[in-house]
Amino acid sequence: MASDTTTRPAPPEQIKAVPVRHPGRWIAAAIIALVIAMFIHMLVTNPVFQWGFMFDNMFTPAVLKGARTTLIMTVLAMLLGVLLGIVVAVMRLSPNPIVSGAAWTYVWFFRAIPRIVLLFFCASLGALYGTYELGFPFDQQLMDLFGFDGDLRFLGLDGNEIFTGFFAGLLGLVLSEAAYMAEIVRAGIQSVDPGQTEAASALGMSRAKTLRRIVLPQAMRVIVPPTGNETIAMLKDTSLLIAVPVTSELNFQLRAIGSRTFQIIPMAVASILWYLALSSLLMVGQHFIEKRFSRGFGGRETRQQRGEREARAIGSAH
Repeated sequence: MASDTTTRPAPPEQIKAVPVRHPGRWIAAAIIALVIAMFIHMLVTNPVFQWGFMFDNMFTPAVLKGARTTLIMTVLAMLLGVLLGIVVAVMRLSPNPIVSGAAWTYVWFFRAIPRIVLLFFCASLGALYGTYELGFPFDQQLMDLFGFDGDLRFLGLDGNEIFTGFFAGLLGLVLSEAAYMAEIVRAGIQSVDPGQTEAASALGMSRAKTLRRIVLPQAMRVIVPPTGNETIAMLKDTSLLIAVPVTSELNFQLRAIGSRTFQIIPMAVASILWYLALSSLLMVGQHFIEKRFSRGFGGRETRQQRGEREARAIGSAH
């Protein structure tokens, strides 16, 4: 009886991995390092920058007040712009063609106009809307009839005093920002599953309550990131308030110092550093806010989240 003989294959040779060479990367890194070194050398050795003068003048009380005005203007413009943008977005989603058409016209008009042009126009509204006085009609005739001196006017509005300075700048920024926020909010609302709205309607919830308690909370995941970008852009666009002008604004104060002392470049660099610092603070805040609203989306499910999901599934089954 012949025995079966099996031949085992020889073990494969060990693979020797040879790393792929990337000489282009090292050449690019060397060029970038050389450019950075040349730029730093230029900053340190060029006497035009006047670093001592710049640091002595970029933290004066007037400049600090300008930074505060810039932050206040940014917060107010974004807050009012978001509120108005939500209203316009809801109007655009309205089934009424007149309401949705009016909202579309608003978005089209204010997105097409450059902000500096809109700010200049808002600062000139005083010439369009003059002085308005509120009171009783024929007040002078009534006073003459009863033999009294004076008039019955109790409130007067002067457009040249209203549409100027801080208010005119805020008005222009809010009107422009609301148009962009309306599109962001509309995209966020439309990203929510329509079944959510249908379920809320089946439960008897009103359209406003459904929007406030169901649609908008879910849409925030889509709305928050571009809103953070709009906030940073709004901070930078406050420098356009020099067209109004808003004399207490940061860019205006730094340019005033540069023009008064004939040190334009040092104060321009000071403006760059100020806006870099303020924008960096907003970017940090944006990161944590986005992290807060993106919980449970696109990430690994934690044990607690899995337990809560299973508990909800069991509860719904019973």
